[in-house]
Amino acid sequence: MIGVGNPYVVAGAGDAWKAEAAAAGRRGTQRLLDVRTLTPSDEVRAALALGEGELAVVRSRLMLLDDVPVEIADSFYPASLAASTPLASPAKIKGGAVAVLASLGRAAASTIETITARLPRPDELDDLQIGPAEPLLVLMRISLDKEGLAVEYAVNRMVAGRSEPLEYRVAP
Repeated sequence: MIGVGNPYVVAGAGDAWKAEAAAAGRRGTQRLLDVRTLTPSDEVRAALALGEGELAVVRSRLMLLDDVPVEIADSFYPASLAASTPLASPAKIKGGAVAVLASLGRAAASTIETITARLPRPDELDDLQIGPAEPLLVLMRISLDKEGLAVEYAVNRMVAGRSEPLEYRVAP
């Protein structure tokens, strides 16, 4: 599915998570778990169209709603694009990652999203404060720039029982 107008990929939208939570009368915050450059998995390599030996930068965040963990959000970027930018820095980014991509002339022009469900892996249990039988919704988003090149691959693992319905509005 190609999404249009997603505030999570539009520069200048500010902290979309915080705004979405506030609109529902709640408090959305996030905690940076990790930022590093790595050899990507086959899944990440394929999503970002990386060649053999190319590296990726990952930013991993824990999303909280009213101080309760609801999601682990990992964003992967080609290291050739992100390495010398705030995307590779272990600090919060003013304006968010989408602002950095826009400043590089690589703003998302379209996205492709896939949603699946699965049980959590052992490494997700503590961060999300859930048991092994609690299902996760997994949203995978590839953001493409105006040239059709992948600039971000996001993998968001949401606790199904703590998630609001996902709504999509797609222009015909």
